[in-house]
Amino acid sequence: MLIVISGLPGTGKSAVAAEVARELDGVRLSIDPIEDALLGSGFPPSWRTGVAAYEVARAAAEQNLVLGRTVIVDAVNDSELARDTWRSAATRSGVALFFVLLTLDDAAEHRRRLEGRGHRHAHVPEPTWEDVRQRAASYEPWVGDCVRVSAEAPVNELARAVLDHLPSS
Repeated sequence: MLIVISGLPGTGKSAVAAEVARELDGVRLSIDPIEDALLGSGFPPSWRTGVAAYEVARAAAEQNLVLGRTVIVDAVNDSELARDTWRSAATRSGVALFFVLLTLDDAAEHRRRLEGRGHRHAHVPEPTWEDVRQRAASYEPWVGDCVRVSAEAPVNELARAVLDHLPSS
């Protein structure tokens, strides 16, 4: 199965994806560390580098999916083009795809989390609150199935909510 955990920066995607991966003994792939490595190796900061990070994650996901591993991806996925990356990976690998969208409607809590997480990468700058607000304004609506989970609970409860929504195998 391919599980894709999406949402704006600061909603807890990485923490939830890590917990879900632990629970399922799955492979976790995160876009930001991949983009950070690309930038560190000399790729220029641009939308193309961001797309390249998605493609690297997709290729790694497909390799693990064909081995029978469950893959958990955490990525903003703010466009249908980005989401199509995962649809294609699931189709090519012959596995089920499960999208989760983490939302955090409490703006003060969202900002607190974003600003409290510190600098996590050497080359990918942390988004500002204004960056997140602009990204939210341009976040494309979802087409197709997506489970929405309010990210206002502790990480272990959010992971449990994701796991409880997974189809039985």
